[in-house]
Amino acid sequence: MAGRLFGVGLGPGDPELVTVKAARLISAAGVIAYHAARHGRSNARAIAEPYLREGQIEEPLIYPVTTEATDHPGGYQGAIDEFYARSAERLAAHLDAGRDVVVLAEGDPFFYGSYMHMHKRLADRYETQVVPGVTSVSAASAVLGRPLMERDEILTVLPGTLPPAELAARLAATDSAAIMKLGRTFTGVREALAQAGRLDDAWYVERATTDRERHARLADVDPDTVPYFSLALLPSPAAATFVAEPVQQEQQGQVTVVGLGPAGRDWLTPEAQEALAAADDVVGYGPYVDRVPPNARQRRHPSDNRVEAERAAFALDLAKSGRKVAVVSSGDPGVFAMAAAVLEVSEDPQWKDVPVRVVPGLTAAQAVASRAGAPLGHDFCIMSLSDRLKPWDVIASRLSAAASADLVIAIYNPASRSRKEQLVKARELLLEHRSPVTPVVVGRDVGGPEEEVRVTTLGDLDPATIDMRCLLIVGSSQTRVATRGDGSTQVYTPRHYPA
Repeated sequence: MAGRLFGVGLGPGDPELVTVKAARLISAAGVIAYHAARHGRSNARAIAEPYLREGQIEEPLIYPVTTEATDHPGGYQGAIDEFYARSAERLAAHLDAGRDVVVLAEGDPFFYGSYMHMHKRLADRYETQVVPGVTSVSAASAVLGRPLMERDEILTVLPGTLPPAELAARLAATDSAAIMKLGRTFTGVREALAQAGRLDDAWYVERATTDRERHARLADVDPDTVPYFSLALLPSPAAATFVAEPVQQEQQGQVTVVGLGPAGRDWLTPEAQEALAAADDVVGYGPYVDRVPPNARQRRHPSDNRVEAERAAFALDLAKSGRKVAVVSSGDPGVFAMAAAVLEVSEDPQWKDVPVRVVPGLTAAQAVASRAGAPLGHDFCIMSLSDRLKPWDVIASRLSAAASADLVIAIYNPASRSRKEQLVKARELLLEHRSPVTPVVVGRDVGGPEEEVRVTTLGDLDPATIDMRCLLIVGSSQTRVATRGDGSTQVYTPRHYPA
């Protein structure tokens, strides 16, 4: 039998506003589908995450375009229509296989929701059910503490994409109104409200019911700070006299140190994606900041790689002023990266009340190890050969101790343009304790466009071929190199150790 299609409304953003029925269907479904822009983040999935379970198939439906131009022969509409058709067929394949499919929808599925495009293409072929959700308009009204309408008043819902003159005419002819789809349309919407003589009555609400909620009188809002997930509201005129002014809560700033993983988005955890999406400011070494998808709402603060303490202080100052700051690091922020720098600087009394959170990331050592097989399968240690922050004699003593203990050693920062001799000396030290045939994995730019992973031996390792983008994994006495049936090579360290 074919599976069933469910369009499930999630409400405006707070996971606790998901209905009991929606939560039950999300947990029971075999397939969870959700729309997302090309950066891959999905607000709908983030809302539904508490109700997901292991083993579910996820179908992210990634828009080919949002507001940018396209070279599709049918233009923007042609690209979108083709995307919806292909998305519907992807879901149909699951339904034909007997799997129930839940399509997540922020707010209500039929209230400016993307789900309706799947519904139009699939509802006549499969058993379908739509589960309503709390709309953003209802959430905004609740946030402001202002009724939408009473008695015989008329509420009009309008898209901000209407021309300002038409929007003004409609606003002048209604009692209450909600204007959706702000973002780039905000300036035109404000102009229309002014033309209709309603600007002083208008309120602005952004990301209602979430931890990034913001509301204010619309006339006071900076257009450059307005995201797509916001709306303008003209509450009930009759109720205005009896409703107190809403109190804008002072935003609590925070620093979140985020691990980006070793390369692109495929190595980024969902928790890290959510932390980046929530940030007001992104702070970090320039190339790492460049890896964060652009967001017009956010401020970006790239800096040189040698100013960790200054960068940490700058981030803490931003957070102290009420900003939500993401400090980004490649790999894991707690491994030779920014987490320790931020925590050390934050001990200064001036930042004692600034919350600091660390979001882990996949390390470069794990990434290189996975490409080679499982060289970290037994006890191992991680070391950096950089002597910029610690003296060489400390590095040498630790390296000798790790080698004599027969640990697998992952080596970060093995060489740079100004540091060539350290790896030469390190190899000599290792050969005092390890056989020349000890396997060595050399990973360069793993996950990036110039990825290269090769397996050599400690005796054959040529330090001249190693640069700062490399990571080395030096095996123990037990590390093995196996040749597979297809001729490929895999390196692993057995979990048992000989008595």
